[in-house]
Amino acid sequence: MFHRFTLTLAATALLATAACDNKPKDAAKPATYTVETFVPGAPFHGLHGLAFDKQGALYAGSVVGMAIYKVDPETGDVAVHIGGPEGQADDLEFSEAGGLAWTAFGLGKVFYQTPQGERRIVAEGLPGANSLAFNDEGRLFATQVFMGDALYEVYLSGKTPPRKIMEGMGGLNGFDFGPDGKLYGPIWFKGEIARVDVDAGTLETVATGFTVPAAVNFDSQGVLHAIDNETGEIFRVDIETGERTLVANAPTNLDNLAFDADDRLFVSNMSDAAIYEVNRETGELRTVTSGPLSVPAGLAWHNGTLFVADTFNFSKVDTATGEVSDILRLVSEHEYPTAVSANDSRIILTSANSGLVQIYDTATEERIARWHDFILPAGVIDLPTGEVAVLEGVGRISLVSGDDGATRTVLVEGLIDPAGLAWADGSFYVSEGAAGTVSKIDGTTGEKTLIADGLAGPEGLAVTAGGDLLVAEVGKAQLISIAPDGSHTVVAGGLQMGLSGYAPFPPAYIPTGVAIGGDGEIYVSSDVETSIYRITKE
Repeated sequence: MFHRFTLTLAATALLATAACDNKPKDAAKPATYTVETFVPGAPFHGLHGLAFDKQGALYAGSVVGMAIYKVDPETGDVAVHIGGPEGQADDLEFSEAGGLAWTAFGLGKVFYQTPQGERRIVAEGLPGANSLAFNDEGRLFATQVFMGDALYEVYLSGKTPPRKIMEGMGGLNGFDFGPDGKLYGPIWFKGEIARVDVDAGTLETVATGFTVPAAVNFDSQGVLHAIDNETGEIFRVDIETGERTLVANAPTNLDNLAFDADDRLFVSNMSDAAIYEVNRETGELRTVTSGPLSVPAGLAWHNGTLFVADTFNFSKVDTATGEVSDILRLVSEHEYPTAVSANDSRIILTSANSGLVQIYDTATEERIARWHDFILPAGVIDLPTGEVAVLEGVGRISLVSGDDGATRTVLVEGLIDPAGLAWADGSFYVSEGAAGTVSKIDGTTGEKTLIADGLAGPEGLAVTAGGDLLVAEVGKAQLISIAPDGSHTVVAGGLQMGLSGYAPFPPAYIPTGVAIGGDGEIYVSSDVETSIYRITKE
């Protein structure tokens, strides 16, 4: 069932002629819009590290959501434990004394909060700070992955710089200490589980045959368990022989795991923003909490399907039923999508995270091209000429052609924090978040004409059949319509959008998507609620 509320808003045109006309019969009539939560949200913005405290509460970290959450593992009730930006946790673990340590991946820091609640930075200058664990002596160890590749010992005082133990391991991800005092962890880029002597600085392979091992953990009996991000498989691993035994199959894009005091196993899933309890005897999964989307950004409607650049997925929604399904789930395939464009022949997906543009066949949803080396692509349009227009975060629109995407022409540059791109009748419409403007750009000459200024964080754009421009004005939590004559109308207010980000991402951290359906209905993504609104005019 869709959640519905109705907004009655005066469609107040900002024209001088209208302002001077005092006849009631000529006054603008109020327009009534219905706002539905078309796709419901979830409490998380993707999920990563998991850890239990001594009272049995489960804690989960989210990098995109920049928060640590406290979760009741029985009911699935969720509350924010530490908010952003400091709460940005990729991995987290409790010390024996009850202190909480975590890695802030994008900030390059390691934090520690004492049992008394005192919080401090214990390491910084470690971009990609990823995984961490305490050993039995209470010493803390952390790694860099993806934005670095090194293992450190971190000192809880925060007064001594981290000690680098080794580097170049191949992505030592979610790790744990074994009963022998050695560190065991997955080597993400090699498909292996390794054993590390943190004092001798040596590494040896324990088990092989994984696709993308993401994390390991020991139960109370000293049995090692490992998860495979790309396959969703959960294994027991014999640390002496390297033999693997399949425990369960879960949805792909697993990220971490944890055991509670009763040796119950829980795993996190980024794509589903989910936590699952795994029955190690039967292989069955119990969903503690999950959502249909992870973090929706750009939207594109085509033939009854709403395509969603969903950060940890590339998803689609049947707009007749609201049913959500995934086109791509694996990070290695979609690279954290940002924007999407769709027509009869092609679907085009961008990733600001990796500077990637990918093209898919609309009928088969199979990838037909993969182009690299764009800078923070925030918007994309498949042009009638066969060219692809890419809005890049460095302030330009590039026109790309050729099967390999090698032919690139800059149409316009000097845009300030561009966040949204639309196309109609031979012209582009672009929002500039930091400048607070929306402009029209001639698709041939690149000539720029100001349409509106003084806006608060404009992001996603779409052009209606009547030529009006819909704009997600994120700074005011509203959707506005700009008529060809320049008059403004508030379509819907009180929308939950504008998730706060962190450097080096632009202010439009997760770009808000706007799309128009076949009956004129409007879809708007909510990065705050991880939901999608549908707005219709009554």
